Amino acid sequence: MNILFTIPNFITAGSGGAMHNIIKRLDRDRFCPAVCVSRLGGKLDDAVRALGIPLIEAEFTVPAKPYPGLLNRAKQAAKIFKPYSFDLWHSFHYAGEYTEPIIARLSGARAWVYTKKNMSWGDRSWYLRSLFAKGIAIQNTNMINDFFDHWLFRRKVRLIPRGVDTQKFKPGLSSEKDLLSKLGIPSGAYVVGCVAHLVPVKGHPTLLEAAARIPRLHLVLAGKPLDESYVKSLKEEAASLGIASQLHFLGSVGDVPGLLSQLDIVVLPTWDRWRREGCPVALLEAMACGKACIATDVPGSRDIIEDGISGMLVPPEDPDALASAIRKLMENPDLRQRLGDAARKRIEEHYTIEKEVSAHEKLYFELMGYS
Repeated sequence: MNILFTIPNFITAGSGGAMHNIIKRLDRDRFCPAVCVSRLGGKLDDAVRALGIPLIEAEFTVPAKPYPGLLNRAKQAAKIFKPYSFDLWHSFHYAGEYTEPIIARLSGARAWVYTKKNMSWGDRSWYLRSLFAKGIAIQNTNMINDFFDHWLFRRKVRLIPRGVDTQKFKPGLSSEKDLLSKLGIPSGAYVVGCVAHLVPVKGHPTLLEAAARIPRLHLVLAGKPLDESYVKSLKEEAASLGIASQLHFLGSVGDVPGLLSQLDIVVLPTWDRWRREGCPVALLEAMACGKACIATDVPGSRDIIEDGISGMLVPPEDPDALASAIRKLMENPDLRQRLGDAARKRIEEHYTIEKEVSAHEKLYFELMGYS
């Protein structure tokens, strides 16, 4: 089966890594993948080329307006894809864009599927995008009712949560660099970490407020500073709370497993507004490393963590509840160990990268009518 995977680029599109993880593990005896980006220049370009598959730079969408010329524009865009004879397109383009399935069809593809992220919804373009799709991959159970509670769409939806490489992320790892010592964190201090892009929806202010309520706690934030004004506001809040010396910004971290190995507790304090979690990979990775995790009770996170069994869930934007949960884990090492062990088991049973790839392969064959 010839499959084209589309994504705007590997520069700003954050799901490039997830897409790459799927492509490189597909059964190459049954699938011939290719990738199309609108713009080259991302760090994963070479990783895709290293797989020995086509990497196409081309526009896979066109402006919908003016409507009278849409079909001609779509036909022109489809010409570049026709020689490849793609059977199926899988779109990782997260905008409400409905011209892509039209181009896919005009190029000769028999099916077009897209992965829905837990953001952006409500206008007519999303309705058309979903109507034209033969399949829709979603990442958590809330998305069924939030986006696809209509008979036209529900039958197309397949729940395919993200997966994690359990060989790369596992308990007992050690980092070559003693990061915590370099940060000046004293021995015996409790270290709580959050691995997430530095953007408002991730809820860092709630975590800062919670940390200010707990003595001897050091907070490590790892993630791209995508919003500089937001980062500035976090530093100002830390200063006003009196915890500036206990807050450590790491930026993007290459050795995430090594970082996780040095943390006592991992927190994902997502706010329940604007955007919610789809299936937060950072949470999966921490759980795979056997870490006791606390997340806010929002879509995506609540699918992954069984509260009190494989982690803890707290209400979003509630620093008192979050502080109470952190304090409970700090004071009870046996509980931390028990939750961490259960977290690892839950990942192994439900959220491995192998399960994610297998679910995609099953979806592709189902859409194409293959056995």
